[in-house]
Amino acid sequence: MGVALRDIIADYKIPITWEGLPGVAAIDANNALYQFLTIIRQPDGTPLMDERGRVTSHLSGILFRAGNFLGKGVKPVFVFDGKPALLKQETIDERRRRRDEAGERWKEALERGDEAEAYKQARSSTRVDKTIIETSKELLRLMGLPSVQAPGEGEAQAAYMVTQGDARYAVSQDYDTLLFGTPTLVRNLTVSGRRKIHGRTVVVNPERIVLSEVLDGLRITREQLIEIGILVGTDFNEGVNGIGPKKGLKIVQNGEFAAKIQEKLPGFDPAPVVEMFLHPAVTNDYSLSWGMPDVEGIKKMLCDGYQFSEERVNKALEGFAVKAGQKTLESWF
Repeated sequence: MGVALRDIIADYKIPITWEGLPGVAAIDANNALYQFLTIIRQPDGTPLMDERGRVTSHLSGILFRAGNFLGKGVKPVFVFDGKPALLKQETIDERRRRRDEAGERWKEALERGDEAEAYKQARSSTRVDKTIIETSKELLRLMGLPSVQAPGEGEAQAAYMVTQGDARYAVSQDYDTLLFGTPTLVRNLTVSGRRKIHGRTVVVNPERIVLSEVLDGLRITREQLIEIGILVGTDFNEGVNGIGPKKGLKIVQNGEFAAKIQEKLPGFDPAPVVEMFLHPAVTNDYSLSWGMPDVEGIKKMLCDGYQFSEERVNKALEGFAVKAGQKTLESWF
């Protein structure tokens, strides 16, 4: 779920149009899949499924969103999480517990016919499992889109790829990506457009955050931004009760971080968490290339395998400058 820094980051979120987004986008794949699975659901919260009961929301999200990206000049590379750090196990266990509880509340709401509550709880029960990741990778391969397997956190790998110049920006909903050092973070890219939120239709637009602007504006270093994250709480540590981002900012600016940790969390050593963000596990073992989609392979997987509408698949492929049976991407390149 990321670190809660919104209150001190808000002034540095810059709305951006699609005209400002062309280039390589390193997408936090697990985060994007979570968004697809959360949003693409029936009114009672049931995810899209085929006739065998297999979830297809993520496949629909990848197909249509990636096609939209390419049609607008954005070249996506999906970066998947690797093995979670031991520091994250407590967070993982807590998330699993919350999802399980939400799943039970979803069933109860369905039984009593409370559709609004069912939808809410269903979203909270969203999980990205092995099958979802494997089928996502297969669809990306058929679409001719690159993916990268991170050794650790996907957002850390995405941030690294931006610092290396292999991507123009990282894409994630989580502010952790800034703590991992991405020079530029774009949010809302995988969920932009019209969305129903709390029963209202709203328009969600992409927004860009530049790390150097955040640090300069807040008069802090990246290390101090990490310290604020530690005070608030990250995926790798529990925060200090009663300290939000604004209070955390003041503590760090006054040079009181170490004293506050010692006072409120005696025995806790923040150094491993700082190290996790400054020097995360990343890899250079990746190759980025965008090839022609295997149109027939995509249709075989989605239409024959998961009962997707061939008409809708053809529509999605228009974003690749490809129509059914056409074998060229010249207009895209």
